[in-house]
Amino acid sequence: MKRHNVDCAPGCPVEATLDLIDGKWKGVILFHLQGGRLRFGELRRKMPGITQRMLTKQLRALEEDGLVLREVFAEVPPRVEYELSELGESLRPVIDALRRWAEEHRARAGTALAAAAPAETHAGA
Repeated sequence: MKRHNVDCAPGCPVEATLDLIDGKWKGVILFHLQGGRLRFGELRRKMPGITQRMLTKQLRALEEDGLVLREVFAEVPPRVEYELSELGESLRPVIDALRRWAEEHRARAGTALAAAAPAETHAGA
C-alpha cells in the first residue's frame, strides 16, 4: 500500500485523500463497488466511457492503495472479481457526499456537471 504523508500542514490530509481518489475514474469505480462485488466486465459495462486499459490501471492503483480487493478464480476462462476493502468501504460517506453535492449543484456548478451523465446513471449501485 502506498504511504501518504498526513503529518504536515492542515490541508495535507485532504490532499492525501484526494490523491487516493484522483482522476476521472477512481471515484466512479469506488461508487459502483459500493453495490457489492463486481467482475471486470460488469464494471466496464457500468462505465462505457472507460477503456479496458484505463480500467485495469485504475483498479491496480486502487488495489495498491488498499481500497479495493481483487480475487482471481482458477477457472477457464479466468474470473476476476473486485470489491471494496474495509478501507475502501470507509470512503462510502465521502463518495456519497460527492454524489449528493453533484446532484444538488448540477445546474449551478458549470459545464463539467451540466455535461455529466444524469444521476440515474450511477444510482442504485
